[in-house]
Order: sequence, then C-alpha cells, then structure tokens
Amino acid sequence: MDKPRLAWAMTGSGHYIKECLDFLLTLDAVDLYISQAGEEVLKMYGIDLKDIRAKMPIYRDKAASAPPVGHFYKGYYHTFVMAPTTSNTVAKCVLGIADTLVTNLYSQAGKCRVPSIVYPCDIAPVMETTAPGGMVMVYPRKIDLEGTNKLRDFEYTTVVESVDALIHQVNTRLAALK
Repeated sequence: MDKPRLAWAMTGSGHYIKECLDFLLTLDAVDLYISQAGEEVLKMYGIDLKDIRAKMPIYRDKAASAPPVGHFYKGYYHTFVMAPTTSNTVAKCVLGIADTLVTNLYSQAGKCRVPSIVYPCDIAPVMETTAPGGMVMVYPRKIDLEGTNKLRDFEYTTVVESVDALIHQVNTRLAALK
C-alpha cells in the first residue's frame, strides 16, 4: 500500500443515491462497500455495478465475519464514509451493533480512530427524497431522527445533512491529509 485510501459504504437507502455515486466516482483511491440492501437499491435505480467496478474495487456483504474490516487495523484507510445511510444502519451503529459489513466497518473505524462521515437518509421531520420513480415527500419517525441525532455525538463521526455538505466534508478531509 502506497498511502491510505478512503472506504465508502452504501446501504439500502436511495436518498440522493445517484448524486452520492456521481461524487464518489470523481474520487481516487477509494474502495466501495455495499450492503446486501444497497446492492438491491442500486439495481432499482438502474445503476450497474460493472460501471462502478471499472473505477474502484467493490466489496459486497457476503461473509459472516466481514473480513475486509481488518484493513482498518493495518492503516489501510484514512476515512470512512457511509452515504447514503438507512435509518436501520444508523440505529445499529448507535446501539453498537456490528452484524453487517457496513455496521462492522463503522465500528472498526471508530475503534481505530479513523474519522467517519455519515449521510443519513432521515435528517428532518419533513423532507423530499429520491425514489426510483422520482422525488417523494417522506416524514421520518421520531425514533429515526433520534438515531441520527445520537450519531452526531459519536467520536470521530461527522453527520452531514445534504449532498453538498457531504462533498464539502469529504473534500475538507482529503485536503487535510495532503
């Protein structure tokens, strides 16, 4: 390994998924991790993994022990990004549950003091989001918003509320590493 890379995870949220992916594909030295639900959602939005694989390595949630998380212990990653992130994944992270590839990545990033940037799908009581058929209004539950708010207090974690904020935080982090 020449220098540490960025680890990026996508879960089963379609919340501005194309915009997140468009930005992701502009970056260099990135490994993409996709949950099983994330893989399903990418297909629902007509996104082909072959197109992404041409630009970066892809790790899929296929093993019970999530072997790639060991990369954090070897200094392989400088930053972990979860974008977009479902309320289910946020809830598991808040409770310390690391039973999927993505939740295990978040857990191990924190244990190794690797900064995480998280873009949750539930950030406001009333919001517009992307669905396969176009934009829709959603009304996140109180418990989902509480999970997002609790995640803001986690060490080494920055929660962003928009694609623009995600881009800004990632670019700021990358600039700080230079």
